Amino acid sequence: MTSSHTNQKALLTAAMDALFRTFDEDVMRRLYREDYIQHNPNVPTGLEPVIGLLPALRAAGFDYQTHRMIEDGDLILTHTTYSNAQVFGADTVVAFDLWRMEGSQVAEHWDAIIPIHTETASGRSQTDGMTEIVDLERTEANKNLVEAFVRQVLIAGDVAQMSSFFKDGRYDQHNPVVKDGPDALANALKKISNDRIHRVLQEIPQEMAHSNGMF
Repeated sequence: MTSSHTNQKALLTAAMDALFRTFDEDVMRRLYREDYIQHNPNVPTGLEPVIGLLPALRAAGFDYQTHRMIEDGDLILTHTTYSNAQVFGADTVVAFDLWRMEGSQVAEHWDAIIPIHTETASGRSQTDGMTEIVDLERTEANKNLVEAFVRQVLIAGDVAQMSSFFKDGRYDQHNPVVKDGPDALANALKKISNDRIHRVLQEIPQEMAHSNGMF
Protein backbone atom coordinates (compact mmCIF):
# COMPACT_ATOMS: atom_id res chain seq x y z
CA MET A 1 0.00 0.00 0.00
CA THR A 2 1.52 3.34 -1.02
CA SER A 3 1.84 6.25 1.39
CA SER A 4 -0.58 8.31 -0.71
CA HIS A 5 -3.21 5.59 -0.32
CA THR A 6 -2.58 5.42 3.42
CA ASN A 7 -2.73 9.19 3.85
CA GLN A 8 -5.93 9.62 1.86
CA LYS A 9 -7.68 6.82 3.71
CA ALA A 10 -6.46 8.12 7.08
CA LEU A 11 -7.79 11.58 6.24
CA LEU A 12 -11.18 10.17 5.27
CA THR A 13 -11.35 8.04 8.42
CA ALA A 14 -10.68 11.15 10.53
CA ALA A 15 -13.33 13.05 8.57
CA MET A 16 -15.89 10.26 9.06
CA ASP A 17 -15.06 10.10 12.78
CA ALA A 18 -15.68 13.83 13.11
CA LEU A 19 -19.06 13.54 11.38
CA PHE A 20 -20.34 10.19 12.62
CA ARG A 21 -18.66 9.51 15.99
CA THR A 22 -17.16 12.53 17.77
CA PHE A 23 -19.45 15.17 16.19
CA ASP A 24 -16.55 17.62 16.21
CA GLU A 25 -17.38 20.83 14.38
CA ASP A 26 -13.82 22.15 14.50
CA VAL A 27 -12.42 19.01 12.85
CA MET A 28 -15.27 19.07 10.34
CA ARG A 29 -14.31 22.59 9.28
CA ARG A 30 -10.71 21.49 8.83
CA LEU A 31 -11.35 18.26 6.93
CA TYR A 32 -14.36 19.16 4.75
CA ARG A 33 -14.39 21.86 2.10
CA GLU A 34 -16.66 24.81 2.79
CA ASP A 35 -18.27 24.21 -0.62
CA TYR A 36 -18.67 20.47 0.11
CA ILE A 37 -20.94 18.97 -2.56
CA GLN A 38 -23.66 16.61 -1.33
CA HIS A 39 -25.59 14.16 -3.52
CA ASN A 40 -27.79 12.64 -0.80
CA PRO A 41 -31.24 13.97 -1.78
CA ASN A 42 -32.19 14.64 1.85
CA VAL A 43 -29.19 16.80 2.76
CA PRO A 44 -28.53 20.19 1.11
CA THR A 45 -25.13 20.79 -0.45
CA GLY A 46 -22.54 22.81 1.43
CA LEU A 47 -20.72 22.23 4.73
CA GLU A 48 -23.10 24.18 6.97
CA PRO A 49 -26.12 21.84 6.47
CA VAL A 50 -23.93 18.86 7.39
CA ILE A 51 -22.62 20.58 10.49
CA GLY A 52 -26.24 21.35 11.33
CA LEU A 53 -26.86 17.59 11.58
CA LEU A 54 -24.25 17.08 14.33
CA PRO A 55 -26.54 17.78 17.34
CA ALA A 56 -29.15 15.30 16.07
CA LEU A 57 -26.52 12.65 15.37
CA ARG A 58 -25.01 13.12 18.84
CA ALA A 59 -28.40 12.96 20.53
CA ALA A 60 -29.24 9.72 18.70
CA GLY A 61 -25.95 8.06 19.70
CA PHE A 62 -25.08 7.67 16.02
CA ASP A 63 -22.07 5.46 15.26
CA TYR A 64 -20.55 3.55 12.37
CA GLN A 65 -18.39 0.61 11.37
CA THR A 66 -16.53 0.60 8.07
CA HIS A 67 -16.12 -2.86 6.56
CA ARG A 68 -14.28 -1.98 3.35
CA MET A 69 -12.45 1.04 1.96
CA ILE A 70 -11.36 1.12 -1.70
CA GLU A 71 -9.41 3.98 -3.26
CA ASP A 72 -9.01 5.14 -6.85
CA GLY A 73 -7.18 8.42 -7.26
CA ASP A 74 -9.22 11.14 -5.58
CA LEU A 75 -12.19 8.80 -4.99
CA ILE A 76 -12.66 6.52 -1.97
CA LEU A 77 -15.50 4.02 -1.64
CA THR A 78 -16.56 2.91 1.85
CA HIS A 79 -18.89 0.03 2.74
CA THR A 80 -20.29 0.89 6.15
CA THR A 81 -22.91 0.00 8.75
CA TYR A 82 -24.47 2.97 10.53
CA SER A 83 -26.24 2.44 13.88
CA ASN A 84 -28.83 4.60 15.66
CA ALA A 85 -29.40 5.92 12.17
CA GLN A 86 -33.04 7.00 12.30
CA VAL A 87 -32.02 10.16 10.48
CA PHE A 88 -31.35 7.88 7.50
CA GLY A 89 -34.65 6.02 7.82
CA ALA A 90 -33.95 3.00 10.06
CA ASP A 91 -32.28 2.01 13.32
CA THR A 92 -29.41 0.38 11.42
CA VAL A 93 -28.53 0.89 7.77
CA VAL A 94 -25.83 -0.33 5.40
CA ALA A 95 -24.36 2.06 2.86
CA PHE A 96 -21.91 2.38 0.03
CA ASP A 97 -20.51 5.91 0.26
CA LEU A 98 -18.36 7.43 -2.46
CA TRP A 99 -16.18 10.32 -1.30
CA ARG A 100 -14.13 12.64 -3.48
CA MET A 101 -11.02 14.03 -1.84
CA GLU A 102 -9.46 17.34 -2.83
CA GLY A 103 -6.06 17.95 -1.29
CA SER A 104 -6.42 17.15 2.41
CA GLN A 105 -10.20 17.66 2.51
CA VAL A 106 -13.41 15.86 1.60
CA ALA A 107 -14.94 17.68 -1.35
CA GLU A 108 -17.93 15.61 -2.52
CA HIS A 109 -20.14 12.70 -1.44
CA TRP A 110 -22.56 10.18 -2.99
CA ASP A 111 -24.31 7.31 -1.21
CA ALA A 112 -26.63 4.33 -1.58
CA ILE A 113 -28.35 3.36 1.69
CA ILE A 114 -30.50 0.35 2.63
CA PRO A 115 -31.85 -0.82 6.02
CA ILE A 116 -30.11 -3.80 7.61
CA HIS A 117 -31.85 -7.15 7.08
CA THR A 118 -31.53 -9.80 9.78
CA GLU A 119 -32.75 -12.48 7.38
CA THR A 120 -31.60 -12.66 3.76
CA ALA A 121 -32.40 -14.85 0.77
CA SER A 122 -28.84 -16.19 0.59
CA GLY A 123 -28.26 -16.54 4.32
CA ARG A 124 -25.35 -14.10 4.01
CA SER A 125 -25.28 -10.75 5.71
CA GLN A 126 -25.04 -7.49 3.80
CA THR A 127 -21.48 -6.95 5.03
CA ASP A 128 -19.71 -10.31 5.53
CA GLY A 129 -17.10 -11.76 3.20
CA MET A 130 -13.52 -10.84 2.38
CA THR A 131 -12.20 -7.46 3.50
CA GLU A 132 -8.48 -7.62 2.71
CA ILE A 133 -7.37 -6.17 -0.61
CA VAL A 134 -4.99 -8.62 -2.29
CA ASP A 135 -3.62 -9.31 -5.79
CA LEU A 136 -3.10 -5.61 -6.47
CA GLU A 137 -1.02 -6.56 -9.51
CA ARG A 138 -4.29 -7.77 -11.08
CA THR A 139 -6.11 -4.47 -10.50
CA GLU A 140 -6.38 -3.52 -14.18
CA ALA A 141 -7.45 -7.00 -15.22
CA ASN A 142 -10.06 -7.11 -12.47
CA LYS A 143 -11.40 -3.70 -13.42
CA ASN A 144 -11.77 -4.86 -17.00
CA LEU A 145 -13.51 -8.03 -15.83
CA VAL A 146 -16.02 -6.15 -13.68
CA GLU A 147 -16.70 -3.55 -16.38
CA ALA A 148 -17.30 -6.28 -18.97
CA PHE A 149 -19.64 -8.07 -16.56
CA VAL A 150 -21.66 -4.92 -15.93
CA ARG A 151 -21.86 -4.04 -19.62
CA GLN A 152 -22.68 -7.50 -20.93
CA VAL A 153 -24.79 -8.93 -18.12
CA LEU A 154 -26.24 -6.12 -15.99
CA ILE A 155 -26.83 -3.59 -18.78
CA ALA A 156 -27.23 -5.67 -21.93
CA GLY A 157 -28.95 -8.50 -20.04
CA ASP A 158 -26.95 -11.20 -21.81
CA VAL A 159 -27.31 -13.83 -19.08
CA ALA A 160 -25.92 -16.50 -21.41
CA GLN A 161 -22.50 -14.92 -20.86
CA MET A 162 -22.65 -15.06 -17.06
CA SER A 163 -20.84 -18.36 -16.58
CA SER A 164 -17.62 -16.95 -18.05
CA PHE A 165 -17.43 -14.39 -15.23
CA PHE A 166 -17.80 -16.74 -12.26
CA LYS A 167 -14.95 -18.79 -10.86
CA ASP A 168 -16.06 -22.43 -10.58
CA GLY A 169 -19.66 -21.28 -11.10
CA ARG A 170 -19.70 -19.56 -7.70
CA TYR A 171 -21.54 -16.30 -7.11
CA ASP A 172 -21.94 -15.17 -3.49
CA GLN A 173 -24.77 -12.70 -3.09
CA HIS A 174 -25.12 -10.05 -0.37
CA ASN A 175 -28.22 -8.32 -1.67
CA PRO A 176 -30.76 -9.34 1.01
CA VAL A 177 -33.51 -10.33 -1.44
CA VAL A 178 -31.45 -12.34 -3.96
CA LYS A 179 -30.15 -15.88 -3.45
CA ASP A 180 -26.64 -17.13 -4.26
CA GLY A 181 -25.74 -18.37 -7.70
CA PRO A 182 -25.98 -17.32 -11.36
CA ASP A 183 -29.57 -18.59 -11.76
CA ALA A 184 -30.84 -16.39 -8.94
CA LEU A 185 -29.01 -13.42 -10.43
CA ALA A 186 -30.51 -14.09 -13.85
CA ASN A 187 -34.01 -14.12 -12.32
CA ALA A 188 -33.32 -10.89 -10.44
CA LEU A 189 -32.09 -9.16 -13.59
CA LYS A 190 -35.49 -9.66 -15.19
CA LYS A 191 -36.92 -7.21 -12.64
CA ILE A 192 -34.42 -4.38 -12.88
CA SER A 193 -32.91 -2.05 -15.45
CA ASN A 194 -29.35 -0.74 -15.55
CA ASP A 195 -28.30 1.62 -18.31
CA ARG A 196 -25.00 3.28 -17.48
CA ILE A 197 -21.57 2.78 -15.88
CA HIS A 198 -20.37 5.86 -14.03
CA ARG A 199 -17.05 4.58 -12.64
CA VAL A 200 -15.15 1.33 -12.07
CA LEU A 201 -12.88 1.80 -9.06
CA GLN A 202 -9.33 0.55 -8.58
CA GLU A 203 -8.27 -1.92 -5.86
CA ILE A 204 -10.84 -4.57 -6.84
CA PRO A 205 -9.50 -7.84 -5.39
CA GLN A 206 -9.47 -10.87 -7.65
CA GLU A 207 -11.78 -12.85 -5.35
CA MET A 208 -14.33 -10.05 -5.26
CA ALA A 209 -14.23 -9.61 -9.02
CA HIS A 210 -14.77 -13.32 -9.59
CA SER A 211 -17.17 -14.42 -6.90
CA ASN A 212 -18.47 -11.99 -4.31
CA GLY A 213 -21.76 -10.50 -5.41
CA MET A 214 -22.40 -6.88 -4.42
CA PHE A 215 -25.31 -6.56 -6.82
